[in-house]
Amino acid sequence: MYHPFSVAETVKAAWDIFRKNFVTIIVYSVISFFLLGVLGLIIGFIYSPEDFWGSMIVTFILIWLQAYTTLGLYKLIFTVIDSEYYDFEFIQVIPKAKMVWSYLAVVFIFAFIVTNLGILVDYLEESPNIQFAIELVAGIAGLFLALRIMFFNTFIVDDASGPIESLKQSFELTRGYLLKVVLILGIIILLIALPAKLSQNYPAVSLTILFTYPFVNIILAVTYRKLIYSHQDVDDDFAETN
Repeated sequence: MYHPFSVAETVKAAWDIFRKNFVTIIVYSVISFFLLGVLGLIIGFIYSPEDFWGSMIVTFILIWLQAYTTLGLYKLIFTVIDSEYYDFEFIQVIPKAKMVWSYLAVVFIFAFIVTNLGILVDYLEESPNIQFAIELVAGIAGLFLALRIMFFNTFIVDDASGPIESLKQSFELTRGYLLKVVLILGIIILLIALPAKLSQNYPAVSLTILFTYPFVNIILAVTYRKLIYSHQDVDDDFAETN
């Protein structure tokens, strides 16, 4: 039967997926963080921050690896969801080059916008009232935009969408569900911010990112699928099988 989108059911379904595939997902997270950490240490020893082009190359490598591991995590999540009753191979969770470049294209588009907006705000520092107004409008617009495009990466992975197409699809997916998307985002921020805050006094708590990071991405993936079901008015597979 059809189930309308529910925040509570979404979080429960995400938890069930995380629980059933705990070892697989945690192993992937550990490997990803290890690779990023090792690469960061190696780069820290071999390049000088004063070298502009070297810094650009290093930044691109780190962004590329981060994109690859992030998309790989989504591939893994969708694979364990869709392969619940049969085995899958490791090759299935490796993101394609097109996916990585689409993801990076979106990242660079918004990096370009933010950079130029920052230049504009700095240029208006002698007009504090105008500067404040622009910062306020940009902050509100940025939050609204973040809510509407937060599923672009799931479309890139699950639908093989291009950068612009994935942004349009995310806008359409969140239409009519903005309040519930805000609630989902609030839960995600809480799961990330609370351990980050506690780790300031208890460093060992920072290890919880190995668990919270994949879990919040599972929440996003399940939210994406459930919103698709709601828009298409079809059976909610999560509600039927979990």
